[in-house]
Amino acid sequence: MIHGTAAWTAIALALLLQFKPAGETPTSGRSVEHSQREFHDLVPSPAKVEVLAKGFGWSEGPVWIRDGGYLLFSDVPANVIHRWTAKEGATLFLHPSGGTIKEGFREPGTNGLKPAGRGTILVADQGNRAIARLDLRTKAKRILAQKFASKRFNSPNDLAVGPDGSIWFTDPPYGLEGIDASPLKEQPVNGVYRVKPDGQILLVEAGLRFPNGIVFSPDGATLYVSNSDPAQAVILAYDVASNGTLSRRRVFSDMTALVTQGQPGLPDGMTVDERGNLWATGPGGVHIFRPDGHDLGVISTGAAISNCAFGGSDGRTLYMTSGNTLAAIRTKVRGAPHRLPRVRG
Repeated sequence: MIHGTAAWTAIALALLLQFKPAGETPTSGRSVEHSQREFHDLVPSPAKVEVLAKGFGWSEGPVWIRDGGYLLFSDVPANVIHRWTAKEGATLFLHPSGGTIKEGFREPGTNGLKPAGRGTILVADQGNRAIARLDLRTKAKRILAQKFASKRFNSPNDLAVGPDGSIWFTDPPYGLEGIDASPLKEQPVNGVYRVKPDGQILLVEAGLRFPNGIVFSPDGATLYVSNSDPAQAVILAYDVASNGTLSRRRVFSDMTALVTQGQPGLPDGMTVDERGNLWATGPGGVHIFRPDGHDLGVISTGAAISNCAFGGSDGRTLYMTSGNTLAAIRTKVRGAPHRLPRVRG
């Protein structure tokens, strides 16, 4: 059951603030206080996480539709995209959102969603094992990428648009029954791909076990990719050249210890704000990082958070998909402007 509301429900989830100093543990509290001041320059104090809707199998991929003033998000195992407004709550927008073949799929629906301009969005379509453009009025879908080296993708998970309008996406096997052991799996790696404006598809990263969330810095010079591997729960950063090639791969944040401690969640979906800070889901909640990798604090719902996105009438609301729940928190910053894809189709 999905609970619609006329306004945000008064039921609030706990907000957990964890302040961490930059670098080594300080002998005084100045670095911690500095982190606290920076955190509250982004998130007001006191702050409250609001439950907007509940009753989903696994909510994912929130995207704010500015022309219309509503939020769309995926329920991946239910094969549904939901629409949320403050007036109507969560209502059915599209079913099936992904593929119609159930055999061999554990999660056949869409996952990541991103704005694409002119009344369309980009969707990571796990059931159709594709990246597609969805018309929000007609619900018609156009496939933009479905194969690499004549083999079908595993189950595209999340996506981002690069500075030149290329579409970048991650392709773990989470949509398939058996994950890596699925007989449907055709790609030898769980890769990160780039679809160039001319339609050419490139494999840009083949060395991750479970690539998941993906996002660019506001200036497009840095690419962030999360790896949802409990044994190597990291966010990686790459330098991006003007021609789209990657270099200087590095660990931006290693969250493996938090997984070992039993914190809920893994590195997953991410977004960036207008100041270049990275808001990244991971063990414990949504971690807010400065561009230099310093962890300013954590927003927690008490459960694993799969993804997050800025939106709302002023762009200062952070929407979070968290297990069976859609939640939100008001912030002091807006999300970075969205780039629109230039891929043909």
